[in-house]
Amino acid sequence: MSKNILSKKANRSIGQAMHHYSMLADGDRVLIAVSGGVDSLALTAILKRWQLKTPIRYEILGVYLDNGFDDATSDKVGGQLQKIGVPHRIEKTDFWDRAELAENGKSVCYHCAHLRRNRLFAIADEQGFNKIAFGHHKDDILETFFINLLYAGNISTMVPKQKLFNDRIHIIRPMAYLEKKDILEIAAAAGLTPVKNPCPQDKESKRQEVRRIVAELSQLNPKVKSNIFAALSNIRAEYLMKGREG
Repeated sequence: MSKNILSKKANRSIGQAMHHYSMLADGDRVLIAVSGGVDSLALTAILKRWQLKTPIRYEILGVYLDNGFDDATSDKVGGQLQKIGVPHRIEKTDFWDRAELAENGKSVCYHCAHLRRNRLFAIADEQGFNKIAFGHHKDDILETFFINLLYAGNISTMVPKQKLFNDRIHIIRPMAYLEKKDILEIAAAAGLTPVKNPCPQDKESKRQEVRRIVAELSQLNPKVKSNIFAALSNIRAEYLMKGREG
């Protein structure tokens, strides 16, 4: 993908996130978690494009885990990855069936996501990848904050970079400073066609509920999203309550 798919604004936001969190280093091997949606495809195109301009050298591999639905999704995702021009791996799984059978009060989505993430970690470890890149963006970070606040009773969110397994593997989110609208523009510039998620519960989640709440707040004040995002790195701990004992 030699075509420049990044606007000046998007290029600057990605560069700032990369720099602030030291996401990439020379010799990195980066596994890209691909779902087939617009976010993960745009991330793949960005990391492919970034290879042409950065002074460091790193490898990338797109990995798509088929959850076990009997459809043509895998072929469609593979076609998009070929279009971007990245090495990729597609693996069939039985995660949907296993998630449906799981118990302990958690949702099918929870168990399915848990199985997928564990498999990505295993592939990275087996194949010697030290970074796993996820297509989460600014909106996802805000939504996760509200999910944890409203449904889990804690103040936290996903972070742009996270160290795991005694620093053997780092999760990176290069699009952390991009909004969804920026990602849609990048995907359009790259000529990407998102692949519909075949999961029957794709639209039935707490994230969808929170997305509506954030949209409603943004209608009241267009600066709401930017203000909340800024607040996530402007914590005044002395004005937070102490944990309850007992």
